[in-house]
Amino acid sequence: MRKKVVAGNWKMNLTPAQARDFATEMKSKINTDSVDVVMCVPFVYLPMVQDILAGTKIAVGAQNMHYADEGAYTGEISGKMLAEMNVPYVIIGHSERREYFSETDTTVNIKSLKALQHGLVPIVCIGETLKQRDSNRTFDVIAKQLEIALCGMGAENIAKIVIAYEPIWAIGTGKTATKEQAEEVCAAIRAQIRGRYGDEPAAAVRVLYGGSVNDANANELFTMPNIDGGLVGGASLKPSFEKVVFYDK
Repeated sequence: MRKKVVAGNWKMNLTPAQARDFATEMKSKINTDSVDVVMCVPFVYLPMVQDILAGTKIAVGAQNMHYADEGAYTGEISGKMLAEMNVPYVIIGHSERREYFSETDTTVNIKSLKALQHGLVPIVCIGETLKQRDSNRTFDVIAKQLEIALCGMGAENIAKIVIAYEPIWAIGTGKTATKEQAEEVCAAIRAQIRGRYGDEPAAAVRVLYGGSVNDANANELFTMPNIDGGLVGGASLKPSFEKVVFYDK
């Protein structure tokens, strides 16, 4: 059995006071062994949220990282920095990073390899646009994104990563892929890994769904056989995040 992962992506939200209050509220409500819970917070909140959640089962993650360890990259944060801060997870290649900051499949690959080098768990995001889905290109797009993202990654590393399928047309729109649509793509992702690395890595890798996940749809999505949890956006900033984590209650 693959342990579920519910990762909240705060994006660029909450003031410091709001972040402190929300992390404190969630501290006792979602401290569980049954699900791997991650809060991916803005860089400036990492130390504060880590302090608040110290001693709990809730992990604190970053939303991005640079592929270099150090250098003249004003405003960037390296995997080396995150590792020394004991930040275990980092989101790589979110569609907003691709759209607004010109990230590509290649940079996603380089960053993912660097994250693994530093012992971080990369949450690797892939997903298609509405135009690509409407033109029946979903599986071709996903296959290409995944092939490039995993380039140079040995079979021994596959169980160390998390893959998040996030259809771009469902992110922040209120639209959600049906459980059948999400399962179909997540199953295809696992099949591609099986074809490339074999049965054991394919059975071990955790594949998440993301795209307007909330407490009303988490149960039907997360109980599909190839969906191992979710990458949660707006709902991760609300008290109902607790209900997403405990989707089966």
